[in-house]
Order: sequence, then structure tokens, then C-alpha cells
Amino acid sequence: MLIMQFTWKYIDDLMGKGLGAGVITELLFYVSAGLIPLALPLAILLSSIMTFGNLAENNELTALKSSGLSLFRIMRPLTVVVFFIALGTFYFANYVIPVANLKWHSLIFDIQETKVAALITPGSYSKELEGYAIKVENGSDNTFTGITIHDYTDPSIVKTIKADSGTIFKSVSGDYLLFRLIDGKIAEELSAQPPIFQPNGLPHHPPGAFRPSRRTTFAVATYKMDLTGFQLQRNNPDMFKDEYEMLNVFQINDAKDSLQRMVNSTLKNFTQTLKNEHPYFQSMAFVDTLKIPANNPVFLKDIPTAPISWDTINPKMKIESLNRALAGLRRKNQNLDGQKQFMVSVQENSDKFSIEFHKKFALTTTIIVLFFVGAPLGAIVRKGGFGAPVVIAALLFMVYFVLFTVGEGLAKESVVIPFVGMWMPTLVLTPIACLLMISAANDLKISDPKLWRLIFSFGKRR
Repeated sequence: MLIMQFTWKYIDDLMGKGLGAGVITELLFYVSAGLIPLALPLAILLSSIMTFGNLAENNELTALKSSGLSLFRIMRPLTVVVFFIALGTFYFANYVIPVANLKWHSLIFDIQETKVAALITPGSYSKELEGYAIKVENGSDNTFTGITIHDYTDPSIVKTIKADSGTIFKSVSGDYLLFRLIDGKIAEELSAQPPIFQPNGLPHHPPGAFRPSRRTTFAVATYKMDLTGFQLQRNNPDMFKDEYEMLNVFQINDAKDSLQRMVNSTLKNFTQTLKNEHPYFQSMAFVDTLKIPANNPVFLKDIPTAPISWDTINPKMKIESLNRALAGLRRKNQNLDGQKQFMVSVQENSDKFSIEFHKKFALTTTIIVLFFVGAPLGAIVRKGGFGAPVVIAALLFMVYFVLFTVGEGLAKESVVIPFVGMWMPTLVLTPIACLLMISAANDLKISDPKLWRLIFSFGKRR
């Protein structure tokens, strides 16, 4: 289901590229590794509901409880297994998934950059193949009618091929695009030739008017076009390695530290630039540069001994002062706006790294929480097999998936901090898990008032 979701998302990029089965298999293999964080919680939830549902349905859970074992004791072996699965999932998400994301992002980028093999659109010229202009009147798949091909691969020859009908296919190696044409003609015209002069010095024809040409007709012909440069080219995956999805938690910490150092350096330089625009700091820089003592009479002789009153300045100087102040304020506002945009961009990048950091830990915790949701729920509903457990697991997984998607979206939009956004499913499902565990351990229904009295009196017990 999750792979199909990915396939439909990128179907436009995959169709019509002439991709081999090996490339598609490799892409889906890497994508499958990246989808485990979504598939594994569902698997744990479904398996826990089915296991304890079967035990309850066959009265095995009742027999165990009658032997003096509590539900917590019965769940202990599976809890240990789930903890090991969660630990393995963390290491998988931290070390394997970043590599898989790097591989499939690189591969899908290469596929997107590959020019389409299905180049023909009826009723319009296609110029995807460099040096060719191809037009067909009608047709679909690989069979067309009213074919016109203009060949510009040789600058000295203008070649036009027309055919009533034909089919298009690729060579076995994939290096050539082949047209099998039926009932057509070829018109070739060379570029203008220099004039040929007669013995009397006059040209046989006006300059530039002589263009050698020839026409050829055919019943069946195959026209070959070079597809070199239009095949899938594999780029270096390292060009994507700095993306937040391709890093483990240690690399994310290093990236955030580097980002913070860059921000600190930028703010320091920006503050210094603003200070340097002020006359006072300019004068201090001037003194430091020339090594002039601050009490030097030569330096201080032009400095007024008292503040200059605004009323003593003539109107012309007032206008100049106001214009200069307004120009300085506008310049500072522009600089501040640019700095604000920079800080917003930096914060967005920092949030992306934080989201990926918390996602790896939240996934591990979610697996444990969903186990403690599914196990008591199976004991309560007392249904095993693939019927009711699948329906219940699907509904609960939808709740988890919606919470996960909404939390990630809110974090990316900076509505909530990344911690709250990525831990939202855990924060919501943990109280539900506690409620179900207390209900199943005491053989009480969710609607039973005794359950709620037990919960509310839990904090009062000593």
C-alpha cells in the first residue's frame, strides 16, 4: 500500500522513460527501506491485537490469569521482544534509512532528468531530440500517420522526410530511435554554393541562388536517430548527502552546530556593519587606524565643545540632515528586512534537521506505545484472525498516521516546535495505552464506572 502511494506520486516521472526492470526494482528496493518507519508500527499494532485477541478468544488468557498471572506478567516476554525490535528499528532508522533515502533521491533525480522516450505528440512539432523536428497528424502508442521529420543534424543540408504512415521503436541497445516509414519521400537541399563564372566573366546564376538538391521516394524505409545523451545518466549520489533526510543523529547534531556557528558569525558581521555606519564608531575606527591618542589637541580642535542646537541650523542644512537621516533609515530597514528573511530561512533549515532528529527517536517510542495499545485491546475485544483485528488496526493506524502527518506539517510550518510536532502521536496515544492496559488488567470495560473510579483513585494510593 505504501509503495503504491509512492508509485502514484512519481508516476509521471517514471512513465515513458524506457526504464529497465532493474532500475525500477532498485528504486522500489530503496523506497521500501525508507517506508519501514510507517509500515513497522502498523505491523506491531496488528500483530499484538491478533496475538492477544486469539489468546482471549480461545480462553487461554483467562486460564493464564486464573493461574495467578497478571496481564503484565503475561505480556513480559513479548514486551522484551518489542523493546529489541524498537532498538533495532532505531539503528535501522539511524544508519540504513539515511543511505536508502540518499540512493532513491539520487535515482529519482536521475530519472526526472532523463528526457522522455515518448517524444511524439500528434498535431504538434516535437523538438525534444536535438537536431530534429518531428510532427505526426494522428496515431497512438507507436503507430502514426502523416509523419514529417525535419533533420538539422548536418548544418550544410536541409533534409525533410514525409511518409504516409509508420511505427516508432527503440533499438535493442536503446541507443537509437527507429522510424519504420511507409510510402514517403525525402527532400534534401544543400546550403547555397559559390557562383560558377562563365568565360566572359558573368556568373551562371546570381550569387547565393545555386542550391543543389535531390528528391527520393520510397515504399518502405527505416530512419535512424541517435539517442545518445537521452538515456538515464547516473549522477554522483554525494550531491544529495547534506540533505537532512540523509543524515544520522550524530551528523544532524554536527549540521545544526555548523548552522548555529554560521548564524552567530553572520549576526556578528551584520551588527559590526551597522555600527560602522554610525559616525561615532567611524571616528573610533579612524582613531584606531591612525593610532591617534584620544586627547590629541590636533584631533579634537574641530569637535564642538557643546551640542549643536537644532534651532541654530539654517534651513538648508536641516533639509540635508533630514534627507540624510531618511536615506540612512531606509538603508537600515532594507538591511534588516534582508537579515530577517535570512534568519527565517535558517530557522526553517534548523527545524528540518530537528524534525528528522526527533523522528528517529519518536519512531522507536511509537512502536512500544502501539504494542501497549494493541495488546490490551486484543484482550478486550477477544477477537483473533484477520477479521476484526485488521479493521481495528487500520483505524488506529489512521489515527497514528494523521497525528504523525499533522504534527510534521505543523513543525515544518513553525506552528509548533519540532519536539511537539514529532512526538504528537506518542503524546496522544500514551494515555490511551495506559487506559487500555488498566482496563484489560482488571477485566473492566472502558464504559465501566469502576474503571474510572480506579483511575481517579490511582494517585491517592500509597
